[in-house]
Amino acid sequence: MAFDRDYYQRFYFNPRTAVTSRTEMSARARLIVGCLRYIDLPVATILDAGCGVGLLRAPLKRALRRADYVGLEYSAYLCRRYGWRQGSVETFRSRQRFDLVICYDVLQYLSPIQARRAILNLARLCRGALYFGALTREDWRQNCDQQRTDRIPGLRSGAWYRRELSRAFRPLGCGLWLKRELSLTLWNLDVAA
Repeated sequence: MAFDRDYYQRFYFNPRTAVTSRTEMSARARLIVGCLRYIDLPVATILDAGCGVGLLRAPLKRALRRADYVGLEYSAYLCRRYGWRQGSVETFRSRQRFDLVICYDVLQYLSPIQARRAILNLARLCRGALYFGALTREDWRQNCDQQRTDRIPGLRSGAWYRRELSRAFRPLGCGLWLKRELSLTLWNLDVAA
């Protein structure tokens, strides 16, 4: 798939065909920050892996004023336009570990082997919380607006992602996953089953 100007024009810049909005992404940022504040997880560093046009950047920076934000993006077009670091979530290397890693709507574009490697890399890069989302087979059939979503062959089930993520993370809910070795006290019913 070509993640070029035409792709982003259709799915992000054209209000009639956009898959999301600034309002929706601002609400998503408030959800992420609210959950992290509730569990008292400090955030000084953020990696937005597959940041796209950067709709989470401004609301996250408003809420977490002292946090350093790194936008990682595969698309050469977006890296030129916004100044993101170019790279793949599967192969990105950094000595820095991040308190919050975001990987939203990225892994569905990868093969199962690539997605598995990407999840292992996310676990290596993350020292706190991962906010994760991917279009699943179930979402394609039941939840998404297929007119505003590109058809992706080989979608995986939600169970596949949960199994792969649970090797290094435990689910908090609402798309948030915590590193297994993170020593936080969480109430039993606050953690997703």
